[in-house]
Amino acid sequence: MGQELACRLRCGRKTLSGRAYLETDFLLFRGEERLKIPFRRMTSIEAEAGILRIQFDGTEAALELGAAAAKWAEKILHPPSRLDKLGVKPGSAVALIGEFDSDFLEEVCACQARIVNGRSKADLLFLSAADRAALAPIAKLIARLARRGVLWVVYPKGVPAIREVEVIQAGRAAGLMDTKVAAFSAECTALRFSIPAGR
Repeated sequence: MGQELACRLRCGRKTLSGRAYLETDFLLFRGEERLKIPFRRMTSIEAEAGILRIQFDGTEAALELGAAAAKWAEKILHPPSRLDKLGVKPGSAVALIGEFDSDFLEEVCACQARIVNGRSKADLLFLSAADRAALAPIAKLIARLARRGVLWVVYPKGVPAIREVEVIQAGRAAGLMDTKVAAFSAECTALRFSIPAGR
C-alpha cells in the first residue's frame, strides 16, 4: 500500500508525534518511539471522528489520522489480494516461466485470467528466478510481452544466490524500467519491469 501520514499516536499512557505508514500487511509508526503492528495481531479496528483505534495484544493504539482514518481502517480490514497487487485481472493473458506454487496457479485460474504458453503474447509474464543464472532469459522474454505488457521477476528474499540489485541490473540491461516491488509470498518478492515509452 505504501501510504504515510504525519500524526499523533496514543498508546497506553504515552502520546507520541511521528509518521504512520500503512503497508501491505502491517502498520508502522515512527517517531520518538517505534511501533509495528502486523495485521494478523489486530483484534479490533475502528475509525471514528478522525481517530483510528486498533486493539492488539491486549493494548489499544489510537492514531489521529483525520479524514484518512476511515480509509485506513477499510484497507486494513480488506487488504488487496496478491493478484490485485500484481495487476492480474479477469481476461488477462498470463505467462509463467519457471516453477510456481500451486496456490498461485489456482488463484490465477480462479480469477478467470488466461494462462498462455509458447510464443503467445502475455499481458503479464512471471519469471521465477531462484538464482542469478535464471535472469539470463530476460532480454529474450521481452518479445513475448503484449503492448503495455509487464514482466514480473519473482525471487526469494534474503538469499545469497540472488539479490535485488542483481534483478534490477538484469532488467535494466535488457532495456526495461523497474516500476514496482510487491510481496509475492512469505518467502518471495516480485519486481515489476515495464517497456519504456517510445520503445
